[in-house]
Amino acid sequence: MTKQKSTKSTSNWKNYLGALLFGAASLTALDATAQYKPESGVKTPFIDKANMDLTVKPGDDFYTYASGAWIRNNPVPAKETRWGSFNLLREFNINAVKEILNEAAANTSAKPGSVEKRVGDFYAAAMDSAAIEKLGYTPIKADLKRVKKVKDVKGLLNEVAYLRTTGAASPMFGFYVGQDRKDVNTMIPQFSQGGTTLPDRDYYLKDDARSQKIQEAYKTYITTLFTLIGTPEATAQKNAETIFNLEKKLAAAQMSRVEMRDPYKTYNKLSVADFSKSTPNVDWKSLMAKMKVTGEDTVLVNNPKFFTELNGLLTSVPTADWNTYLQWNVLKSSAPYLSSKFVDANFAYSQALSGQKVQTPRWQRMSQLTDGTIGELLGQLYVQKHFKPEAKERMNELISNLIKAYEIRINNLDWMSATTKEKALAKLHAFTPKVGYPDKWKNYDGLEINRKTFFQNVRNAGQWGYNDMVSQLGKPVDRSKWGMTPPTVNAYYSPVMNEIVFPAGILQFPFFDPNADDAVNYGGIGAVIGHEISHGFDDSGSQYDKDGTLRNWWTEEDRARFEEKAKALQEQYDAYTVLDTVHVNGKLTLGENIGDLGGLSAAYEAFKMTKQGQSNEMIDGFTPDQRFFLSWAQVWRGNILPEAAAQQIVTDPHSPGQYRTIGAPVNMDAWYEAFNVKPGDKLYKAPEDRIRLW
Repeated sequence: MTKQKSTKSTSNWKNYLGALLFGAASLTALDATAQYKPESGVKTPFIDKANMDLTVKPGDDFYTYASGAWIRNNPVPAKETRWGSFNLLREFNINAVKEILNEAAANTSAKPGSVEKRVGDFYAAAMDSAAIEKLGYTPIKADLKRVKKVKDVKGLLNEVAYLRTTGAASPMFGFYVGQDRKDVNTMIPQFSQGGTTLPDRDYYLKDDARSQKIQEAYKTYITTLFTLIGTPEATAQKNAETIFNLEKKLAAAQMSRVEMRDPYKTYNKLSVADFSKSTPNVDWKSLMAKMKVTGEDTVLVNNPKFFTELNGLLTSVPTADWNTYLQWNVLKSSAPYLSSKFVDANFAYSQALSGQKVQTPRWQRMSQLTDGTIGELLGQLYVQKHFKPEAKERMNELISNLIKAYEIRINNLDWMSATTKEKALAKLHAFTPKVGYPDKWKNYDGLEINRKTFFQNVRNAGQWGYNDMVSQLGKPVDRSKWGMTPPTVNAYYSPVMNEIVFPAGILQFPFFDPNADDAVNYGGIGAVIGHEISHGFDDSGSQYDKDGTLRNWWTEEDRARFEEKAKALQEQYDAYTVLDTVHVNGKLTLGENIGDLGGLSAAYEAFKMTKQGQSNEMIDGFTPDQRFFLSWAQVWRGNILPEAAAQQIVTDPHSPGQYRTIGAPVNMDAWYEAFNVKPGDKLYKAPEDRIRLW
């Protein structure tokens, strides 16, 4: 899914977290067997046979059995790249947000400085398309003029620092302030590989037909934006080649996404002096001062090789080419916020990547932008209307039960020694859960929002976000901070915080309904809770201890047994085909697949502790166990465009929904018993081949 860009600085949690990723429909229900849909005024069962394909054997194709009719009847809408349960809930939420924003924007009597006033002004400015159209690209003329004056490496680096600190662009490399993974109570400057535009380095380095098509679309995008600022067509085309070739060199210096999942490989602590020695063309102490970072003598670098390669490029690539590259960074970062010709060009490029047919409506893009920019102001208004205290109480109960279930499962592991189990249990009991919304809201003090200056609001927010980030240096780690906003339909685990976080947005059907039977809630949000807990014990998260420190707590033998089981799971997913010859990347998706298997297994364990879990009472023709697994399946039902599916395989650490539906259940004995799956059925795995991790 193509997301609206946010100008916020890259934040710490994004570099570490394991997220659930994806969404659902309505909070209000009438009884334990059906949900009420306000838009239609009718009740529908929580597990609805009308969405299933009962002509298919569950043991042959559980995905189609559970969701076949729904999939046939719900093609991808033109404004989307995929459509499923997640998207339905996101649609519900974005419409709820739209209503809040329209009310705030219309409230002309809101008190200056109030949450309503600031949120309303930001959205009103974003929706003033006439004013935005009139300005064209005027808001970036000063940036483009200044960038063109760069004549040497010193000027180039000064400009890189200026663009970053003013929220204008983040060229050349990544930078953020976050917890030191081996000293989690300390915030430290962190540098990462970057400088490219396409979603992954492979788009530059591969020459298959699909990659070439995307490369050409990207060059067309560059050419179009340059012509929109008055550059002659031939020069714009030359600029496109220059930029692509330079970014290709940066891409060649980058590690792959699979390599980047190794927390030790990406942990390289260097003194600022030594970092500078490795890059003779960059004095990092001086550059960091220009980036508003002073008094720091140590940094973390995720890929030192990238920076040595970048150092060489600073002098081997002509300054004129770097100048063009900087202009491009200003253009691409600003395009979504300029007049319609820039926005349309941006969409045409994203179409080539995702296959989306028509542009997302402006109100929706601007609602998402508001959430992504001042989400904890908007979030305060959202939870007042759409989050009930009883939902938080029920979630806390579910989390407590999942922790108990996980404890039982760890104690019963036959492949782990007592020594390692003790450490695993200590980590489990140290988890911090967060539900709904922050206890302490971010107030964005000092962020100037004007009802009449949309672009400047975005730029101000970028600058405010950068300043807020670097201000964390030298301060205690803020453990109250959230990495997602309240309306977000998602959840995450942070290894350095050792916390599991569930925004209000996901606490709705099909994940959760306070009036649903336990099978539905445990198969939905229970599995989500278990999924996030399991990220603390996946191939990457398991390398962090109970305090969030990157430190080994395993015996050598236990780690070897864990990795053997993880390799089997990787191979299971490697075998799944997505498009023609394109397969799921089992290595890239391993952490999420462990999350699903561990999470669903723990959720089932917890479900069996409930009254319904211990009964055989049928509801709507299904046993409790069948309802549990069908609840899981309906979370992952969906359709996706071929282009988006191809992009997902390259960039997304999550497996496609159809394989998330079956990947965990085929390793669980209870699924076989629930649906009478026998040898000869296509999904059947012999008991000795079923992978049991957590």
